[in-house]
Amino acid sequence: MSQFDHVAVLKEANVYFDGKCVSHTVIFPDGSRKTVGVILPASLTFNTGAPEVMETVAGSCRYRLKGEQEWKTSGPGESFQVPGNSSFDIEVTGEPYHYVCYFG
Repeated sequence: MSQFDHVAVLKEANVYFDGKCVSHTVIFPDGSRKTVGVILPASLTFNTGAPEVMETVAGSCRYRLKGEQEWKTSGPGESFQVPGNSSFDIEVTGEPYHYVCYFG
């Protein structure tokens, strides 16, 4: 799916890590929320409250879930899951990483 239909988008961006990650919140008719964003080349650590699914739209990243030693990769059309109340490291090199984050 290349677009979301019949949604509301919050105007104000979510800006993290001095602008290295910028996203917008998308609200669906059923009240669920996702964020659509971009991570510029960087090595970052994100904390999670709720479980998350990170869907790669464009670009690629390396990621490592909390407690794991092995780095994994995610490219266009792939996704990875992050448990709630946890964290993950993400590394982007080269092209920006475009993603959709699903919560819950």
